[in-house]
Amino acid sequence: MTRDSEKQASQSSLGDAVLRTVIVLIEYAIVVSLLVVAADVLVRTLIDFFTGSGPLPQLVVAAIDGILVVIILLDVAHTVFGNLRVFVFRVRPFLIIGVLAGIRDILSASARLSLSGSLSRVAFTDTLVSLAMGVGVVFFLLLGLVILKMSQHDESDNAPET
Repeated sequence: MTRDSEKQASQSSLGDAVLRTVIVLIEYAIVVSLLVVAADVLVRTLIDFFTGSGPLPQLVVAAIDGILVVIILLDVAHTVFGNLRVFVFRVRPFLIIGVLAGIRDILSASARLSLSGSLSRVAFTDTLVSLAMGVGVVFFLLLGLVILKMSQHDESDNAPET
C-alpha cells in the first residue's frame, strides 16, 4: 500500500467515525427530547384531569388519550435508544408503535361517539370515518407483524438486552 492510499484510508475511517459520532449525538438528543415531551404531556394531562371543569367522562377520556400519547412517545424513545446500542434497523418496534397509535385513535373516536349526546350528521360521519381508518391502520399493521413473524428473519438475534 502506498502512503497516499494509507492516508486516504485513515481519512475515510476518521470521517466515518466523526459521522457516526454525530449521528449518535443526534439520536441521544432525539431520545432526550422525546422524554421531555412525554413528561410535559403527562404533567399537563394530570393537571387538566385534576383541575379541569366539565363532565367527568370527558375528563377521563382526555386523560386516557394523554396517557396513551405518553406511552407512544416512550415507545419511540425506547426504540431509538435501542437502535443506538445495535446498529441494525428493526421494523417490529415501529409496527407496534403504529398499532398503539391506531388503538389510541380508535379509543378516541369511540369515546366521542359514546360521550357526545348528539352529533351533527357531518360530525357523526367524520367520527365513523376516523374510527374506520383507525381499524384499517391497526389491521394492516398487525398483518405486517404477522408477515414479519412468518418470515425467516428473526430480529431477536440482534435485539439488545432490555
